[in-house]
Amino acid sequence: MKVKIFYFISLVIVFAAFSFLALLNIELKKQNSLIGTFTSPIEFSTARYPQINFSLAPPISAQGAVVIDKASQVVLFEKNPNLRFSPASTTKIMTALVALEYYKLDDILTIYKSNVEGTTLRLPLNEQFTFEDLLYAMMLPSSNDATRAIAENYPGGEKAFVARMNEKAQAYNLIDTYFEEPIGLLDEKDYTTAIDLARLTSIALDNEKFSEVVATKSKQIQSLDGTKITVRNINILLDTPGVNGVKTGFTDRAGQVLVTSRNLPKDGADLIFVVMQSQDRFGDTETLLNYLDNNITFLSIHP
Repeated sequence: MKVKIFYFISLVIVFAAFSFLALLNIELKKQNSLIGTFTSPIEFSTARYPQINFSLAPPISAQGAVVIDKASQVVLFEKNPNLRFSPASTTKIMTALVALEYYKLDDILTIYKSNVEGTTLRLPLNEQFTFEDLLYAMMLPSSNDATRAIAENYPGGEKAFVARMNEKAQAYNLIDTYFEEPIGLLDEKDYTTAIDLARLTSIALDNEKFSEVVATKSKQIQSLDGTKITVRNINILLDTPGVNGVKTGFTDRAGQVLVTSRNLPKDGADLIFVVMQSQDRFGDTETLLNYLDNNITFLSIHP
């Protein structure tokens, strides 16, 4: 008799435990669903859903790559989209967003450091430029001294500026992105993924000034004392029909990196291409541009 009672109690306990776990699982799924549905910072619509017509994707040298439709955020091509790589100078996409959030275009910024590593314009120490001119210098020839000046003139200096970059990465749900500095030189510490970089670019392109700058081939900037400098965009794909940005990057460890935006006038769509740790960033991107050219059908989705 006691044995039967023991088995009965055991069954009741097991049943109660399973019931509790089942209810907990349902609640967790509900919470996860809410998170996935409502916390995205990117406005997107699936009213027009892109579909690949011919899906045999070509090989590329890049170790990480992704192509997304900006409006719907649908992924059209991917290769290791969630693998972390150094962003190199594509870091400056976030640098530009933080700067555009704080500075006015005519704010005067001072060059506090002239001995900056990598690509520079050799801007003279203590020289002054408008923020707008330094923004062009940062995004077209990828000037590291202009980038450093933008960060150092921020309240609290470069450290506070970088903290804001990481705050925005968290706010944008870029969970595989971290910045140690604003230029993209510290390969062992800065990291992002192809999909995070594509999503960040989606947000950045909603900023009218950002879009204008990254689509510019050349620009003359001028210091307050009258020194004129012509800055030229090193993104050679701007000569490709429909391409209107965005940013190059390179270090020995990061390899070649490129973020590209292309408008499809016929479809009224914008595509964002990202290649990371590439041996030929322009060649890889051209391969993807050709692969998707006239290879996408946009389906109208009605509620």
